[in-house]
Amino acid sequence: MARPARALLRAAGTSYLASCALGVGVATGRLRTGRARWVHHALYVSTATLTAVALAAAGRERARAGWWLLPAVVPLAVVPYAGTRSRRHVVVAASAAPFYAAALVADRR
Repeated sequence: MARPARALLRAAGTSYLASCALGVGVATGRLRTGRARWVHHALYVSTATLTAVALAAAGRERARAGWWLLPAVVPLAVVPYAGTRSRRHVVVAASAAPFYAAALVADRR
């Protein structure tokens, strides 16, 4: 994968990981965001935006890793409608993880 798409893919994966880590921390009670719930929402917007831009860059560069990342768009589109503080929200959000991992692995080849 060429450099711009690679950097964007890594940024999207990092944003996704940060969003998941914050969500798990809040769900388990280890973190309290209080009035700062917007931080999790900002990480979601960052993840969705970076994923879209990474996919565009990968498509422009004809990078194979983009095909592995493409299915992550479905859970990213559904998660806002999966309810908050519910098991469904967690399952939908976590279902994107294999696609981010596969894209990052494909990027290394």
